[in-house]
Amino acid sequence: MTPPLVTLRGLHVSLGGKEILHGLDTDIARGRITALIGLNGSGKTTLLRALLSEILCGGQIRFHCGHDHTHPAPEHVGYVPQKLRIEASLPLTVRDLLGIALQRRPIFLGLSRGLNRKMGAMLARVGARSALLDSPMDKISGGEQQRVLLALAMEPNPELLLLDEPAAGIDFQDQQKFYDLIAQLNREQGTTILLVSHDTSVVSRHAHHVLCLRDGNVRCQGPPAEIMRPEMLEQVFGPNKALYPHAHA
Repeated sequence: MTPPLVTLRGLHVSLGGKEILHGLDTDIARGRITALIGLNGSGKTTLLRALLSEILCGGQIRFHCGHDHTHPAPEHVGYVPQKLRIEASLPLTVRDLLGIALQRRPIFLGLSRGLNRKMGAMLARVGARSALLDSPMDKISGGEQQRVLLALAMEPNPELLLLDEPAAGIDFQDQQKFYDLIAQLNREQGTTILLVSHDTSVVSRHAHHVLCLRDGNVRCQGPPAEIMRPEMLEQVFGPNKALYPHAHA
């Protein structure tokens, strides 16, 4: 059995006076892709935010990591949101965005040659063109934007990568390539991935384990072949509701 990278015990979170997660218990397996599914409002994004330490929570979140697997906290947790919201009046290039994230001194003081090389390598790692560096962020495609965000999330070598419907706003062909890339990073680098998705094809094709949330708790979990059946999905989404298979068009 694959050992856990993260164990969650009795995890509960309240936001605005409303309890979102209710004593959630589960493990996130090391080096595997876990798909997180559930209705809107079931607590999926709240769980990601708890793992990122963005919100206060009760119960226990225990990391069994550090690259030597002895430290109780991760060396780095990467995160890719659904979409990066950029103010249209802000002339931010890909190079500017990466520079802001990677360099301590203000970017108007310039970027070192070494940092520029590093940015090119970061983009290459996720299959993006280095020519993107001087493109305005609000002018590149949705798929290219998500690859830029993935490049940032993968620096430096996260043990846990959190993806919150990262390809929801991009076209089908780019979605397929993006998720193939995620699977490749998992396979070749052993990155543990927790992926929120509403797409049956993505979950069935790429996930090793499926974690189903309903009303802030784990309703069921297991391998995709076991979970992605109508009778199991009905437990999560209710009758006449399910994940959607993405149209191949």
